Amino acid sequence: MRVLVTGGAGYIGSVVVSQLVAAGHDVCVYDNLSKGHRDVVPREAALVVGDVGDGAALDAAFEQQRPEAVMHFAAWIEAGESMKAPERFFRNNTANALTLLETMLRRGVRRFVFSSTAALYGDPESTPIRETDKLAPTNAYGESKLLVEQMLAWFHRIHSLSVACLRYFNAAGATATLGERHDPESHLIPIILQVAAGRREHISIFGDDYETPDGSCIRDYIHISDLASAHLLALEALERSSRPERLIYNLGNGRGFSVKEVIECARRVTGKAIPAVVEPRRPGDPAVLVASSEKIRAELGWEPRHPELEQIIGSAWEYLQEKGGV
Repeated sequence: MRVLVTGGAGYIGSVVVSQLVAAGHDVCVYDNLSKGHRDVVPREAALVVGDVGDGAALDAAFEQQRPEAVMHFAAWIEAGESMKAPERFFRNNTANALTLLETMLRRGVRRFVFSSTAALYGDPESTPIRETDKLAPTNAYGESKLLVEQMLAWFHRIHSLSVACLRYFNAAGATATLGERHDPESHLIPIILQVAAGRREHISIFGDDYETPDGSCIRDYIHISDLASAHLLALEALERSSRPERLIYNLGNGRGFSVKEVIECARRVTGKAIPAVVEPRRPGDPAVLVASSEKIRAELGWEPRHPELEQIIGSAWEYLQEKGGV
């Protein structure tokens, strides 16, 4: 298929693009490069530099590329920042998604794969979290994504849009050539590894008084390659179906690790001391987020190939050392 990938020069988007190209799809990356990197776009893919909020630029890209499906990754992801400036997240994540959907409708594109988030669940009532569980975000980032999912439900119902919403837990790790290069970095594992590499003095543990075994937050980590493969399966499912679909899947490993456990694992993988400092909790951080991914396993046959935390951290450490990731 001809696939337009917004945010395809970013961390997750670039790995998905590489897998799409390898699978023989005709790919166009649409990215404003504010967070992404031009050099990660493979030569087999087209690159259009533009903002998702720019309706005219989007329409021109659709006119030129004529996509048959859209994968939408372009969004801001810093939950803590969203609690300081929620308006920026609703503009960038929610309003811009509507501009994209309006463009799709005008151009007759009816397949949409959405990069959603486990932040939709807020503080879950039980774990592992299932797709049918209550949606109650505790931060504006999660709310900005939930509003998009709600729009998609109506677009599916009224405009027969085929939709796949993939609710990520914690994406981490690297491939041989692609990894995290956020600036500034906000994700736990790469920050820990920056400490190991001598680029930071210590790793901050935001709160050690949660109701968890060691007091620190627990999260479910999924390797970036496994995350990307789920997107291709979802795209194929939308393509195969003879009727409009609305697919919703959690993506995680089903195992939770605390912040302290991740730090300890990184110490084993890197052989470095990695000093840690406990700081106050951040607003909007749930204590535990662990996925049940049984639905996508059963329906699409997805299976993670890198389920172990040591594998995930090890791949990120190799990337940082060899490719200069930040």
